[in-house]
Amino acid sequence: MMKVMIPPIKCQGIKSKLVPFIKRAVDWSFEGRWIEPFMGSGVVGFNIMPRKAIFADSNPHLINFYNAIASGKLDGLKVRNFLEQHGEMLSRRGQDYYYEVRERFNKTHEPSDFLFLNRCCFNGMIRFNRKGDFNVPFGHKPQRFSKGYITKVVNQVDYVHVMSRHFNWSFICQDFKETLKDISEDDFIYCDPPYVGRHVDYFDSWDEENEQYLFEKLSQSPCKFILSTWHSNQYRKNVSLETLWSEFHVLTKEHFYHVGAKEKNRNPMLEALVMNFTPKHLEKEPVERAEQLLLLEKLAEYQESEGLVL
Repeated sequence: MMKVMIPPIKCQGIKSKLVPFIKRAVDWSFEGRWIEPFMGSGVVGFNIMPRKAIFADSNPHLINFYNAIASGKLDGLKVRNFLEQHGEMLSRRGQDYYYEVRERFNKTHEPSDFLFLNRCCFNGMIRFNRKGDFNVPFGHKPQRFSKGYITKVVNQVDYVHVMSRHFNWSFICQDFKETLKDISEDDFIYCDPPYVGRHVDYFDSWDEENEQYLFEKLSQSPCKFILSTWHSNQYRKNVSLETLWSEFHVLTKEHFYHVGAKEKNRNPMLEALVMNFTPKHLEKEPVERAEQLLLLEKLAEYQESEGLVL
């Protein structure tokens, strides 16, 4: 079974469990750029490990966080020290300390505070109000930052740090329309936009007009693309698959999201991949490229040299 690298930032709708399915569908030479107009967690691109990539998102705090890792402002050792110190404060003071950090983040926008809040807020949600302030409540787990948990986050940060240093990865804050302006034949576009009719926030607004624009741009794309969207659940279906995307190839797979507060409100959803090509290797396990395996070895060496692996 393919090992999936989990990114340091969690978010609603993260595609971690769908990565093997998506990776098998990708048919690409790796000669151009991997382009994500809606980066979100970045889990798909991080596991594809392209030589060149544009990870774009309209959320400046998300992009600020990953640029801090890419530049070295944040690395595994700094993250470990930060989470150990502030995790201890959370353990002693509970939700009062969480809301103190949240208030501080909404003033300073420090990447380390963003990581802390994301990892101990309710269900790992990323949500901002109309003022652009992070407003997710406390997740009621004051003992969240155990030694083992911190090590997992540290390893995730180091993965992005090493990969972004060895590959040509850019993290850019911009609207998806801007990201889709300059596309070449050798590129590959992976789109995971917010779903029409589902909850969005200040940085994540999405409607039928945006869906129509995305459809028109991808339909005219000179390169291959995959669009992640939803097909149906037990209550309704995604009508845009019939009204907009019906001329493209569509693959489906059931996926279970853990977002609802109560287990009974968490329902399985049939996910859909829309693409402008015929997938060839759906029954085969993806084979890592030699350069990918080499970088994974370098990552292990880096973590061992820094004393980050327990």
